[in-house]
Amino acid sequence: MTHFKQSLLALLLFYLMSSSAFAGGLYLSEIGTPISVGTAGVAGVTNTIGADSVVTNPAGMTLLDGDQVIGGVQMLVPTNRFDSDIATAGGSDGGNAGSPVAIPSLFAVKHLNDDWSVGFGISAPLGGGVDYGKDFVGRYQAQVSELAVISISPAAAYQVNDKLSLGAGVSFIYTNLDLHIALKQPGPFSSDGQVRMDGLDDWGYQGYLGATYKATDRLTFGAIYRSEADVELEGDLNFRGVTVLPLNLITSQFDKAAVDFTYPQMVNIGFKYQLADDMMLMADVDWEDWSAFGDTRIGLNGNASALQSFDRDWDDTWHLGFALAKKFVGNQAVTAGISYDSSPVSDSKRTADLPVDEQLRFSAAYGKEMSDQLSFALGGTFVWMGQGEMDQTAQEERFKGEFSTNHLIFLSATMNYRF
Repeated sequence: MTHFKQSLLALLLFYLMSSSAFAGGLYLSEIGTPISVGTAGVAGVTNTIGADSVVTNPAGMTLLDGDQVIGGVQMLVPTNRFDSDIATAGGSDGGNAGSPVAIPSLFAVKHLNDDWSVGFGISAPLGGGVDYGKDFVGRYQAQVSELAVISISPAAAYQVNDKLSLGAGVSFIYTNLDLHIALKQPGPFSSDGQVRMDGLDDWGYQGYLGATYKATDRLTFGAIYRSEADVELEGDLNFRGVTVLPLNLITSQFDKAAVDFTYPQMVNIGFKYQLADDMMLMADVDWEDWSAFGDTRIGLNGNASALQSFDRDWDDTWHLGFALAKKFVGNQAVTAGISYDSSPVSDSKRTADLPVDEQLRFSAAYGKEMSDQLSFALGGTFVWMGQGEMDQTAQEERFKGEFSTNHLIFLSATMNYRF
């Protein structure tokens, strides 16, 4: 390979490295049930009520009332409107870059005996996407960035004694990524080309351990640890509209792309306290190792190949949340919660493909038992996702601004059946 060809290849890799999307930001505390959606995720770590404990903390399965199955659907409705101050390449602000999506979920738990319980869960633990359109002011960094993640999680739990239960599970994680970026071509009359990475996918796995400890009749503690999960995505790479020589000759040699990164480890601890027979207080904190996510490798292959590494300079995050649950006559209950998550990235490092910022959640849910076996619940969460300030230069074009509107609404509906 000539020095000139190497330089062009390095340039292409830089375009990708400055624009690649690898996750939807932080792990989602909303997994599709009102126990998570209706408490801002706070109740998950001390969940001894619903079958979704198989995912949120498997140790809680030992304390469930009978065998259970929960099925439902969660609707995500994002509104992400960018407002630019500087755009040297011109273009539009992209309108609403978010698109609604519906996600089904299913959880089941069975007690094998007085000590052992097993469970199975299907959920979406993280994911997201933005679609700014082809004429976006930051199109040389991102036009479309969409990530879908599905987790299949079997788990088991053992009740050590009347106070302590332990649980363990493994999540088999399927990740799919699509990424489109405009490619600036030299010359005053040259139109943009486009880089498209479509259908990049991989299966990975993530182990998790949980514990619950019933300190008193009113006070229960919970803790869960999730390990790192390595992801090695591979899929199609396509260059469109590249007309300038020799750039089109170089890009024609590549038809595959690979992206390697790590979903971070995390630790979550919390408690729930029975304030009265009909009132419960819950709180939780967590730490997530998002600095590990920053180390990323990108490869291009086809008739030629190259591999580069870079660091997105992400930071670890922390979370704090509180929630209340209130029972009413007629086997009805409501919950409400609030939580805060710090930003994994500073304003100077934030990019258009992954404009994650601090997050503030407000949640509520309503549930009713229709019989001894059957109950239903409805829940919702409003997530304010910060201003998402950006000041980036991609392919020698600068864009600067922030999101004038940047929020996400979760709506969930579930049915719970006890055997």
